[in-house]
Formats: sequence, C-alpha cells, structure tokens
Amino acid sequence: MNKAQIGYQHPLEGEYAPIEEFKWQKATYPLGAHYLGDDVTFAVYSKNATRILLEIYQKATGEEAKYDYWLHKNPVDNIWRAHIKGIPPGTFYAFRCWGPNWQYDPNWRRGNSNIGFEQDVDSQGNRFNPNKVLYDPYTREISHDRKASAMYATGGLIYNGVISREYDTGKWSPKGVILAPEHSSTGKRPYLPPEKAAIYETHLKGLTMHPSASNLETILKGIPGYEEVVNVPVEKRGTYAGAAYLAKYLKALGLTTIEFLPVQETPAEGNYWGYMTFGYFAPVRRYAYDQSPGGPTREFKEMVKAFHEEGIEVYLDVVYNHTGEGGNWGHLDITGFASFGGFDAVEYYQQTNEYYLVDGATGCGNQLNFSSQITRNLVIDSLTYWLTEMGVDGFRFDLATVLGRTPNAFERENWQEQKRFFQQHPLLLDIKELGDKYQAEMIAEAWDIWGYEVGNFPSGWGEWNGNYRDTVRKFCRGDGNTLDFIDTLNGDYRLFNDNGGPQRSIDFIVAHDGFTLMDVVSYNQKNNQLSYPFGPSDGGCDQNYSSDCDGDRSLRRQRLRNFWTLLFFSRGVPMVVWGDEFGRTQNGNNNPYNIDSVATWNNYNMINTNQPNSVATGFDGIGYHDNFGTANSSKDCNPLFRFVTYVANLRKQHVGLKQHQYGDMLLDFGKDVSYIFTKCDGVSSLNNGDRCLILRIDGSEVGDHDFLLLINMFSEAINFTVPYTQGQWRCIIDTAAWAESEYNYWSLAQAQVISMNYWVQGFSVVVLEEIL
Repeated sequence: MNKAQIGYQHPLEGEYAPIEEFKWQKATYPLGAHYLGDDVTFAVYSKNATRILLEIYQKATGEEAKYDYWLHKNPVDNIWRAHIKGIPPGTFYAFRCWGPNWQYDPNWRRGNSNIGFEQDVDSQGNRFNPNKVLYDPYTREISHDRKASAMYATGGLIYNGVISREYDTGKWSPKGVILAPEHSSTGKRPYLPPEKAAIYETHLKGLTMHPSASNLETILKGIPGYEEVVNVPVEKRGTYAGAAYLAKYLKALGLTTIEFLPVQETPAEGNYWGYMTFGYFAPVRRYAYDQSPGGPTREFKEMVKAFHEEGIEVYLDVVYNHTGEGGNWGHLDITGFASFGGFDAVEYYQQTNEYYLVDGATGCGNQLNFSSQITRNLVIDSLTYWLTEMGVDGFRFDLATVLGRTPNAFERENWQEQKRFFQQHPLLLDIKELGDKYQAEMIAEAWDIWGYEVGNFPSGWGEWNGNYRDTVRKFCRGDGNTLDFIDTLNGDYRLFNDNGGPQRSIDFIVAHDGFTLMDVVSYNQKNNQLSYPFGPSDGGCDQNYSSDCDGDRSLRRQRLRNFWTLLFFSRGVPMVVWGDEFGRTQNGNNNPYNIDSVATWNNYNMINTNQPNSVATGFDGIGYHDNFGTANSSKDCNPLFRFVTYVANLRKQHVGLKQHQYGDMLLDFGKDVSYIFTKCDGVSSLNNGDRCLILRIDGSEVGDHDFLLLINMFSEAINFTVPYTQGQWRCIIDTAAWAESEYNYWSLAQAQVISMNYWVQGFSVVVLEEIL
C-alpha cells in the first residue's frame, strides 16, 4: 500500500483491494454502493468532474479516510465507477471531486489545502471543491446528521481561522453507509383502489412521541373497536417501531391510509416537518429505535409490514423539487454542498445566467434541474426503490409543479406559457407510468410559488384539492359561496372529470401546513409568535377563511362535526391530519415547521375526557388554549372522537360513498351514484347566497342506500322538506349541540324515522339514510 500518493492508499490484494481496475471505465455497475458477491461496486454520476476520489472510513466522524481509490469515468454515461474486494457491511464511504474550477494537482493533500484552486464558480457554473467531502446521492443510509456549520462553505469566509473553501470537512461530513442486501418482508400490499382511500396525514415522530402513547390501552378502554390497540413501549416512542403500534388504532378509527411527512433523510435543526431532503434513498436515522448501520432500513420495513397486516397503505410525502444542501449563502461564490452540487452543480441544480442557484418556484432554494436527465433519473430511481424495496404504496409530491417546469427556464416570465406543455413533461409522465406499473398512488401538491395547477396534471395523477379546502371553509362560516360549494362536494367535476374521476381529488379541510381543524374554528388570524413550546414560527398563510365562533365553544364543536360530516360524504378521497380526531390544537400557530414539541405531538389523553384542551401538555408551565371547552358528555369521554370514528367507518362501509365515476348533479337514471342538490324545499334550484340546501346521494345504481344531507349554514333553525320515499328516512347524524350527549349519531336500529319535515339547527348538518 502506497501511503504517500492520494488515490493509491489501499491494499493491492486481499480485502479492500481494487478488482480488475482496467474494466472500470467500461463497467455498467448501478449507481450507489452495492454488493456483488462479497465485494462492493461503487458508481456516482458527474458529467463535468475531472477527477473523483472514493474514500473508505472506519468511523463516521473524527478520523481521516483509511483507504482511497481513483474512480474511472465511463464516457458513454458519465458515471464514475470502482469495484473493491471484501468490504464489510456497515462500512462508511464518501467522495472528493475535482473539476474545471479546481483542477487536480498531485501536490494536493488533505487538511485545508488550496492547491489547484482557480475559482469557486467558473464561467460554466462548475463549483467543485475537493476539500468538501461528499456523500453518495444514491446511498441507502447516511451516517449522521449534518449540523449547520460554516465548515461546509466555499468562498472566502473564515471558519476556525481557516478560509472556508480550504477547510477540510472529511472528519465531520456525513458519509454513506454500505448495507448488506436486505430481504425482510414488508407484508402483502393492500392494493386499495384510490376511491377507497381515507388518508391520515401525520408526522412520524409526532404520532407517538407524547408520553400518552404509552398509555393507549387505558385511554381507549371501553371504546368499541379499539380493543386490540396496545401501548407503545416507552423506548420506542417517536420511532418507526413506535409508529407500527398505531396500525390497529388507524384501522379502528376507520382510515385506510397513513401518509407520513418526509422520512427521507433530512437535517434536524429548525426543520421538524422535514422538507429539506438530502438523501433520497435513506430513511431518517434519528426516527429509528435501532440506529446501527442498516437499522433504520429494517425498522422502516417492519413498520410498513405492521400497517399492511391491518390492511392499511403507507404513503410518503416526498420533496424532489429542492434539496436540503446549502445553496448560495448571499454570495455567488459561497455554497455549502455535501452531495449533489459537489458532484455536478450544473447537472443537478437550476442556475441563473449568472450561475446563482435558483430559489425560484420553491421559495426554499436549491431548486433541482428537471431539464437534466440525470436529475429525472434520480427521482424515478428513488421512487422505484421505496416501492420495490421499502414496500411503500404511494407518494405525495411537495410542490409537484416544480417537477413539470420546462424546459430550461428559471425566470418566472419564461414559464407563463408552460401550461400547455405541462401535461406532457417527461418526468410527470414517467412518474404516472411508474404508478401504473406498481399500482401505487402518485399525488401532487399541485401548486408552487409561481403557479396553481390543480386539475392540470396528467391524467392518472391524484392532486391535493386546495379549492376544496377554501370553498368548504368559506361556506361553513356562512359566506354563501353556494355554487362553488356544491361543485366542490360533487368532486370538482370541472377539474377532475378529464383526470380519471373524483378519486383523483384529495379532499381536505386542513393539512400539516396550516391550522389544525380545532384551530380553524377557534382563531380569526394566525397566532405564530408564541413562546416555546407552541412557537415562535415565521411564515404561514394570512388568509385562512377561519372563524373564532365569537368564543362560543359549543358552536366550535358543532362546526368540527360539520367539517367531518361534509368531508366524508363528499366525492373524492378524504384526508385528515393527526390529532384532529380528538381536537388537537397548536394554540393558533399555523406554520409550526420548526416546532418539535408537545404542540405538534398527538396527546392521546385528549380522548378519554370531555375537556380535551384542558389536559396537561406535559410541558411545565404552558398549556393548551381551551378552545374545545367542556362537552356535554361524561367526564371520561371525548364525544368528538366517538363521532369521528362513526363517520369514518360509515364511509368505509358504504360503496356509494367511494366512487370513481361522476353521476350528474341533476336526476339522471342509470349512470352511477348521483349527487343531487336543491334548496331546503327539496325542489328549487340553488343560487349563490343560499346558505341552506339538501344534498341527495343516490346510491341505488350501485346497490347502496340513499343519503340526504340537510345543510344549514344560517344562524337560525330552518325547517327542511324531506322528499317522499317508499321506504323510510332515518336520522343517523345531527351535528347540532343538542345531540352531543348522544355523540351526534345513531345506529339505524336506534335512528328516528323522519317524514315530511325536519328542523335543522343553525350552523349544523343532518344526515338521513333511506331504508327500503
């Protein structure tokens, strides 16, 4: 082993020796680090690098590389490769790159060298720096979190007395982890048709981190359907292993799908939600109970299996529009790359004509360049890995419109005419085809800073329907936006009829980025400048279409029930947010992206009390705002939780509420389930400004019952005319305050028979079911 020369510090035979190096230039090893028998192949992409050094480390931090090797570039595919003998699983590896702006000089040495440096960024946008150790964009696990630090900076800053571009990060930078082949099962996928989905959006840690998760058996005792739910072990709270224990809870709740906020590797500091991805194949290590090499991967798969065994699908929120790498730090010559941009900034990132990294349509910086084939490949390869190896059933794409920006533009004015090209963008089509191949759902957050594209994605994509959120919120506070409201409840036909059907509309009233449902009915404005643990947070939407109900807590609870009822009787796929089932409040913070605390954790102690917002937070001295008040039920019962369980399971049981086709909004005979809207007299057509209406859901053509929704968004009670039926109309839901002691629902056997008329209280919804 020649220890003097960079790139040749390795054994020449035996373990860690190169294997047939003369073949590397023409090899086709797949990107990443993979076992080939007992040996390991390495492959990374860079079109513009002139040299790439592979380094092997014994420890993730605190030591220099033990071995190094020069990779060889295949000129056909611009991928650099190596094949090394006998490397054990769990080994750490990383890379250093040289390029046109920093050419290799044999005198360069590790440890704060400027030899070979020409400029931080050249006239082509190259930003290579061999002092900044890089982890593999395709690594299956990352050794540790990258702390925010100026040590990663290029340019002329000073860090620990050293010019930042010269500071060697080798001892501290995250490394890739070589994993042995992992064959553990993720169970049998449910393969649910999209129209049968009911989605529970949750933060993985927030789902089980609160101490109450370890007392679920006591909390849920006596509530029908929850008998099989068990306590989360204390040591597993906030982990993949802990989340697995909630599979039976979600099944009992009546939901079919759990959607996790980002769990692809992301830094921890100031980043609770996780929308700053820096490893598209690696599960977040800090969410694992077993954090040994390979532990996060195995544990994630075991969690997926637990959900699959209960018939529940697992979706992931993914962030391919930008990365969590350090972009320009206010200066053209300063970046903080630790992976993608360090390998090839020109290929991976969108840059301006002056070679600034684009903040662009994401508002987050580091916008990826989807005019580059290698970046499009990264997305498809990552999705394929999570589908085939990790058992995932679907994805929600953060700021998905960015993935359809075309072809090479970066300035907003160049994208004004892109709408007609949008549905033909190759990456959006490739993602849709991948979903078809694996029967997986692909769901877009169909907007970004520069455009709102709901209804414009290629056919087959699901889309978060922000129009549903805003329209329902406004109507339910009495705005009288009636025609938009009935279109929305009917699945937004104008937006989704040519996109595969109403099941492509993901209906939601709240999502993670905004108020909780409890807070929508409790605040007129956001309340983000709170002290810890509920804030402070910056940003957040200023227009929330919310109302504090003039402080009337009984009305707040009534309006919560309205939202749940309308959501689960609308055409489309309902999505709810963690903790909304029992009234979780964030004290009015509508953008707690940076808050990892009791404010954003599920406190299950809210379930077995009629004063859920009065329970202790678990944080000394600061409590929840008492937005819910005291319900008219027994002290050990949250009637909202009972109501939500009923409504969600009701939809689950009725095929007429889970359709993938549209009927008409008028009487049509023989097409499908029809949604028929009239005024409260049961006959007249609706106009804008009408605040009470009847929705008849005709399920006869699919062998289901009919339902009547009597919706009154006036402040006073209204007498509704109930249409004639040869059978019986029975009242199964009344959201009004008078019925709270009965949980606001009744089984068919208990339900009152209704004929001719029904008085519906102000700001409430009644549901009648037809029995022939």
